[in-house]
Amino acid sequence: MSKTEAAETAAPKAESNVRQQLETYRVYVVTWNVGSRFPDNIQLRQLLGLPDDDSGDAAGELPDIYAIGLQEVNAQPQHQVLGLFKEDPWTHKAKRHLRKYNYVVVKTEQMQGLLLTMFVRRPHVEHLKDIEAEFTRTGFGGIWGNKGAVSVRFTLYGCGLAFVVSHLAAHDHQLDERIEDYKQIIENHHYHVKRYREIYDHDYVFWFGDLNFRLEGSDSATEVRDALSDEHKHEALLQRDQLYQVREHTQQAFQVLHERLPAFPPTFKFKEGTSEYDMKRRPAWTDRIMYAVQPLNRQPGMPLSIEQCSYKSHPAYNISDHKPVTSDFTLKLYPNYRAPGISFTPLSTWRIGDENTVEYRKQPEFEEGPNDWIAIYGIDYASLADYVAYEYVNQAESPNSSDTNQERDYFETPEPAPHRHSRHHHHRNRQRLRRQQEANEELVRLDFADDVELRHGEQYLLIYYRSTGQRGVTSISGISGPFVAEKRSGSPHRTEYHVD
Repeated sequence: MSKTEAAETAAPKAESNVRQQLETYRVYVVTWNVGSRFPDNIQLRQLLGLPDDDSGDAAGELPDIYAIGLQEVNAQPQHQVLGLFKEDPWTHKAKRHLRKYNYVVVKTEQMQGLLLTMFVRRPHVEHLKDIEAEFTRTGFGGIWGNKGAVSVRFTLYGCGLAFVVSHLAAHDHQLDERIEDYKQIIENHHYHVKRYREIYDHDYVFWFGDLNFRLEGSDSATEVRDALSDEHKHEALLQRDQLYQVREHTQQAFQVLHERLPAFPPTFKFKEGTSEYDMKRRPAWTDRIMYAVQPLNRQPGMPLSIEQCSYKSHPAYNISDHKPVTSDFTLKLYPNYRAPGISFTPLSTWRIGDENTVEYRKQPEFEEGPNDWIAIYGIDYASLADYVAYEYVNQAESPNSSDTNQERDYFETPEPAPHRHSRHHHHRNRQRLRRQQEANEELVRLDFADDVELRHGEQYLLIYYRSTGQRGVTSISGISGPFVAEKRSGSPHRTEYHVD
């Protein structure tokens, strides 16, 4: 499929009664090969481009989206088992920094040492549609995940965005293997979202990671290092960069992507704990960030666009033999675009120990998925995985609250919430889902069990997830206003809505 054809097929109808317009949003991408190290004694603030304090005064200047791609995350078996119950330490550390600025973890995807974590600003969460993760193994002929790619894609304000982080074959002489890795990823990386089946079907693509491309030529490590101090020789080295060659000249790989040529020194290979090159390898720009845009999206006369505003390494970080690289982008989206969804009826109080009824209205164009569910979150949730309890919309009786949580697979089994429980839900009223047609909308009432464990006096909210049942493809279709949990007083009763 050509880029123009992909752009034309990637154009869902926006609401006809809403005038579309373009606005600028910011995306911040991080790539770092962390060499199996943990983030115990380092600060990520400078790497994430955060202000020097937590005052929040500069919050308005921060990105709308963070994409953090790491390679060689410690993937020893004992840590993989631990990861079934707790967040990866790198994700946890980044979340501690970013939650102060109102960011939410949307999705984390890991394949052995490859880790991709996506954050968005809280106001954008309710506009996220068709969130899906994918992975492709390329190590040992595609049977081992030490090399390959993981990705997260979603639709935001009417545009499809794909974020792909890769770790390709190493060593100077393995150029053909790196090209083959790329081709395997393109051929085997598929999504389950209409109009966005492949990586390059998306309106915006960000591809980054330890791509392991080296320098052509027979220079020694010392000669390469010495040439870096001369501006003209620096430029000459970049012309011999393998990624530049295969992207711009031979067009054997990454040819549809763009990149501002690095103005920073090579990011590999360093002596750990220093900023001194290790002369066992020739310095190389192995760590890269590229992008693509399909401008002919959906609005005549309103083409999409993207700009790579910054592209730099961070030499102060020295725990591994690579230096991290970041890039800041601005791009255009359609902020007025709205997909059909549901709207919750305001709920002021949740009665702890009672069955509680949640009420919402479905917009006429909204199509329920076979596995839709509604989750309860603390008001200050920092991850979509931090739900406290949930109910499925279309099941006669709820499954176990935690033990058989199919959505937990989608959320990469996060650290259990402190008040999540594993008891069966018990409903006194077995007809817990009730529907009523009103004009052109459907009114739905769903009972939550009396064993939902919330904290007295704390605030919560509801999120409606539309789930197609295909590979965890999930959309945010509605978020309620806040409500307070209060202990039951007096005789048991069920909080119910009354409709005139």
